Amino acid sequence: MRELKAMIQRDTKLFFKDKGMFFTSLVTPLILLLLFVTFLGNVYRESFENFIPAGMEVPEELLEGFVGGWLFSSLLAVCCVTVAFCSNMLMVQDKVTGARADLTMAPVKKSTLAFGYYISTALATMIICAVALLACFLYLYRVGWYLSAEDVLFTLLDVFLLVLFGTALSSVVNFFLSTQGQITAVGTIISAAYGFICGAYMPISQFSDGIQKFISFLPGTYGTALLHKHLMRGVLDELEGAYFPSEVVEQIRDGFDNNLYFLDNKVETSTMYLILGGSILALMVIYVLLNMGKQAIRRSK
Repeated sequence: MRELKAMIQRDTKLFFKDKGMFFTSLVTPLILLLLFVTFLGNVYRESFENFIPAGMEVPEELLEGFVGGWLFSSLLAVCCVTVAFCSNMLMVQDKVTGARADLTMAPVKKSTLAFGYYISTALATMIICAVALLACFLYLYRVGWYLSAEDVLFTLLDVFLLVLFGTALSSVVNFFLSTQGQITAVGTIISAAYGFICGAYMPISQFSDGIQKFISFLPGTYGTALLHKHLMRGVLDELEGAYFPSEVVEQIRDGFDNNLYFLDNKVETSTMYLILGGSILALMVIYVLLNMGKQAIRRSK
């Protein structure tokens, strides 16, 4: 336990001392925020207005609360994974610089090294995502706050689970990387593609049927949907209670991924948590087995 604590402290300190790695992780949510607010915000606002029945008006506060909830749930869903990949670069950089070889020569178990990287990455990612989440709450408080205490708590849980998921996924992927060029390539691909395949940049309902079915098999999709549910539930409940018929609100939930369907069957919230939690455990097991297998190979030599 003492060795694990030392590894976590070492990896976390190195991450925050490395200005390049820290800046790369921090700039990701800032770029996404600018993208959402300056461009996608108007797209989502117009999409929402298309659902409003003719002759009916919705208060500006409700409209902004809805758009803000969608924007920031999408932002958080992407950041929890992409920031984890940036934070986990240290695992690969130690291979590049030779620090990993030095650490393996010390009386430290390979499993301790592996879990040290994992926990330090999760901590660094959680700190950055916590700042993004605070910005989300402040923005919603300013433009239209419809979140209950329950919604806030579930949002915190969603971010926590997505950070664990992103850290586990990046640990498995980064395990196979060993050069600076590979780090850059994987980081670029994840940053560019993940938002599309998890339903963050645009609602899944706007994709073709084939792509919708493909995305429904990806666990990150359900993490994004959970954030959509909890950051937008208050606004949608308010719309249903005072402005729109329940049928219209249900169409909005379908159109903006508050409801997800797997092979035409609606996925319940509890099932989404099971899928996300099971994916975290599965990736963790794979990560442990990869490290154990590498250790066994080295011993046989």
